[in-house]
Amino acid sequence: MRPGIPYHFVAPPSRCEYLPDQSSRLEYEVVPGLTPASYTRRLLEGWRRFGSVTFRPRCRACSACRSLRVDVARFRPDRSQRRAWKRNESDVTLLVGEPAVDAARLDLYRRFHAHQQAAKGWPGSGGDPDSYRLTFVDNPFPTREWRFELGGKLVGVGYVDELPVGLSAIYFFHDPDHRDRSLGTWNVLRLLDHARSLGLPHLYLGYHVAGCRSLAYKARFAPNQALDPNGTWRDFML
Repeated sequence: MRPGIPYHFVAPPSRCEYLPDQSSRLEYEVVPGLTPASYTRRLLEGWRRFGSVTFRPRCRACSACRSLRVDVARFRPDRSQRRAWKRNESDVTLLVGEPAVDAARLDLYRRFHAHQQAAKGWPGSGGDPDSYRLTFVDNPFPTREWRFELGGKLVGVGYVDELPVGLSAIYFFHDPDHRDRSLGTWNVLRLLDHARSLGLPHLYLGYHVAGCRSLAYKARFAPNQALDPNGTWRDFML
């Protein structure tokens, strides 16, 4: 157990969800008293969080998972990102509020994961209310829910931390029936726009994993930096 951390453990190796030919191992902390400042320190070291549980890769034979952050001031959208902005700006409504769980959110979460499981081989996810609440709603410090609606219907939900070093995108899921809208890209573009309005330097997008097509989109938000295995943030190059 680490000093000052109520619960700390390294899970045994298991099949990697990102690279099926690799095994993965995660280090966990359960920190009910996590604050924005203490989580910021962890974020800069490559940790992520769901609720009060923080985690980071501790794989023995692979270092493909690398935290990635976008340089907000220097970011310029490419052609496909500009198309996504134009496609959604006039008819997709963004509502920002407190995290919550209800039937509409759970149904969207389940349908998104069912599609990802069928199309990309993701592991199954039941999306039960208690698990959803622990993961996204019961947070140790204030977290914002970004809710996207199209014609009054929920089509996307994201969870975001506003930290001194930037915005941290915790998770985003969307309606697979509207894949043509590139709602994941639209969400990141709106986050970058919001970070710029707040004068924040970076948007943290979680892990980029070389060789995982589900996460390849993150590197297209450039210029960006990735955290190398030595703990230094460096300009990222594919």
